[in-house]
Amino acid sequence: MMAKKFEADVEVLKIFFPVYCNDKHKHQIKTNYIFKHNSRKYQFQANLCEECHSLLSYSLQRLKECPHDIKPKCRKCPNPCYEKSKWKALAKLMKYSGIKLGYIKIKNTLTKLLR
Repeated sequence: MMAKKFEADVEVLKIFFPVYCNDKHKHQIKTNYIFKHNSRKYQFQANLCEECHSLLSYSLQRLKECPHDIKPKCRKCPNPCYEKSKWKALAKLMKYSGIKLGYIKIKNTLTKLLR
């Protein structure tokens, strides 16, 4: 997978997981994520519950092992690597976080315009 696409996908996961977990779950734990991909080291922290931590770790592993040079969207992939239940959980998380972040962006834009 191309480095820029990988980095962009990791950034999306870093943003979306805490949004969902903070709203839906309690008892988050600060966790360090450290991994390598194509000889580059990635490192970040996130406050997530055990369930979200497990799903994020799984998602990062799937992302690292993607066999496509040009990664398609997972829902359009000819040979999906996610287990069906984990794919559904991730899709639910991504949908929720995407909508919430969209609303926040609209709210911030309107607030700036109305000042």
